[in-house]
Amino acid sequence: MKRLFPHPYLSVLLVIVWLLLVNDFRWGSLVFGMILSVVIPVLIAPYWPHRPTISSPLKTLRYVALVMYDIVVANIEVALIVLFKSNRALQPAWVVVPLDLRSPEGISVLSGTITLTPGTVSCDLSECGHALLVHCLHAPDPDSVVRDIKTRYEKRLKEIFI
Repeated sequence: MKRLFPHPYLSVLLVIVWLLLVNDFRWGSLVFGMILSVVIPVLIAPYWPHRPTISSPLKTLRYVALVMYDIVVANIEVALIVLFKSNRALQPAWVVVPLDLRSPEGISVLSGTITLTPGTVSCDLSECGHALLVHCLHAPDPDSVVRDIKTRYEKRLKEIFI
């Protein structure tokens, strides 16, 4: 069973993403998505030998809900900044976020979370993997951005990815 589904979470995610991309439920689309969910993980298994250990699916769902909430709030904040602040009032900043997270998958999720949240972009990971370079559209206090990322996202990801 492990040879057929080397990364079961990825397989489920591929079926869901495929059905969302097709945007029309048909049995043929479901079957094709299931074929993709078997073939793609089998093909990439040699390049991804260690599966990430996720401690709790419930914590993962909470994290996803938090990120979706933050994306909505950040969209509103960025819209207000763009519509009502002059360019002179903006205080963009480059921020270096030191990482305690060591899991490559966890760092990827953190980087993706930062980039998905409007107003911030994850730009670079240090060579040793211990710091992330983030650009912020408006950061009057760069230290608070670092604190927010570490307490709001990284702390939760450390609990999810053991």
